[in-house]
Amino acid sequence: MLLIQRRSAILSEKTPDLSRRRWRRWLLIGAGLPLLGVMAAFGIAPDTRTETVPLLQVVQELALVIPPTPETASSESYWREERIQRGDTIASLLARLDIEDPEAVKYLRTARDVRSLYQLVPGRTIRAVTNGQGTLVSLRYLHGDGTELVVRRDGDSFITTEQPVVTQTQLVMASGEIRTSLFAATDGAGLSDMVALQLADIFSSEIDFHRDLRPGDRFSVVYETLYNEGEMVRTGRIVAAEFTNDRQTYRALYFRDNQGRGGYYTPDGKNVRKAFLRSPLEFSRITSGFTQARLHPVLNIWRAHKGVDYGAPVGTRVRVTADGRVQFVGRQGGYGNLVVVGHNNGYATAYGHLSAFAKGLRPGQRVSQGETIGFVGKSGLATGPHLHYEFRVGGVHQNPLRFATPPGQPITRDARVAFDETSHPLLERLDLMRDMNLATAN
Repeated sequence: MLLIQRRSAILSEKTPDLSRRRWRRWLLIGAGLPLLGVMAAFGIAPDTRTETVPLLQVVQELALVIPPTPETASSESYWREERIQRGDTIASLLARLDIEDPEAVKYLRTARDVRSLYQLVPGRTIRAVTNGQGTLVSLRYLHGDGTELVVRRDGDSFITTEQPVVTQTQLVMASGEIRTSLFAATDGAGLSDMVALQLADIFSSEIDFHRDLRPGDRFSVVYETLYNEGEMVRTGRIVAAEFTNDRQTYRALYFRDNQGRGGYYTPDGKNVRKAFLRSPLEFSRITSGFTQARLHPVLNIWRAHKGVDYGAPVGTRVRVTADGRVQFVGRQGGYGNLVVVGHNNGYATAYGHLSAFAKGLRPGQRVSQGETIGFVGKSGLATGPHLHYEFRVGGVHQNPLRFATPPGQPITRDARVAFDETSHPLLERLDLMRDMNLATAN
């Protein structure tokens, strides 16, 4: 290369333009070099004087890389990770993890302790440690409940454990618009059903999600997500939310006081929840309302219907609508399986036609608003699965859809400063999303 450059320089001084180009072309082709590439890299302007390039000799010792032998490979460890895809099986995952271990494959496909591994969730990851020969050393799979399945080789056998993992919490913001249903809107916003259920529960005292939703209603949420080593474990609690229903906007902020009691409050400190929820079911439809005269579908006689019936699939969870103490749990005539809960100031609620009671529910037990006390069924005098819900004041039945229930407890004076400090950054996030939504709409 140096020789070519030197000769090119000489030609540039002593040769006419035309012959100079021909000589340079001949030299480059004779050297076996690509003409265009070399001309681009080594072209020299006319009358350019080149200087001698100094040469430097470098001597360096390089270690000889010896290929691993079967003996050394078996003692080395290799971390591998694979993301679960739709249609994956244990066998396909092990193949992609380069696990060539018949004993491990047999154990993972048959052992009772690893049954939770069969519920493969697309998008989650499986991590494995193998030696150079593909023998499994350990395997880890993170569940959505915050626990991790760990399989370790112990000689010729395997030990399986499930243990909680350390998580880091991040706040995520999202918003959406109602077009057909709340679930469709949250799906479109990339939110899980868990977030949708929380959203409906937070505003259940103000909005009847069975009947009140309108196309064009909007919502924004700030919620927690829990991560472990960069992988999302699950969604957590909504910490701030805004819902605009029929041009009326509601806001809710989560706050936990120094005694560990948490709840949702408006920006001015009022309790978002009333003393009673609007409905004992998160999502359903009203199949029969409160009336003094109705033709009974089973008895075929006219009689008062002193409650509201909510149609829902068997097994749908039933929530107690207010804090209270269980007065009755058991079977009672046409109600079938019935739960009666007493509340403050002479209020009581009843939940009939249940398929089952919450585990451990018993008379005298205290229950909190929103707690599951049973499951929808069709026991007693019922033609199909539904919940019969009654609201009583001083022993007198009232229409729960029309009765004005008292508000919940607001933020106390002692907790006001802490509440303001917590709510301020959350309100800024809600304001930011509202501004973004307005900008997008315009």
